[in-house]
Amino acid sequence: MKNKFFPNEDLTENDLFFVCYIIERVARNLNQPKSYVVTALGEKEIYRLLSLASVLHSENPQKVERDLIENFNMVKGIYNVTDINPKLNVHIPSATQMGKVYKRLILNTLKPDENWIQAIIRIYTSPFCNTLDNYNGSAFYEPSPVIAQAYRNGGF
Repeated sequence: MKNKFFPNEDLTENDLFFVCYIIERVARNLNQPKSYVVTALGEKEIYRLLSLASVLHSENPQKVERDLIENFNMVKGIYNVTDINPKLNVHIPSATQMGKVYKRLILNTLKPDENWIQAIIRIYTSPFCNTLDNYNGSAFYEPSPVIAQAYRNGGF
């Protein structure tokens, strides 16, 4: 996929990772599902973020979060992905870890006729996210090919 601002440059997997990481951070900050964040951003903003990722990664991530929340009028919710049962799991994966999980899922399930923006929206608005984001389970720990196959199969 080509950079929006520099059409001679290709977007990188690191750019995709950065966008997945920021989606995770914003969703956690707002106590909203990731689908809410992706829907609020829309295709144009996701493309802009992908294209600026190589620059934005050196910004303070809290500032990037805050700017997105303010610019897209996102509001606090009650969906707290980090509210886990300590009897089932004591480890909450970091936003960085989950950004990597989602990046790999997007790359491993990319359809021949879609770009990264479409794949981001497809993955993050899928009910499968509820499985990955249930930290009382262990789906997010599975190897990337297993997660991708589970996504294709509609679940584990």
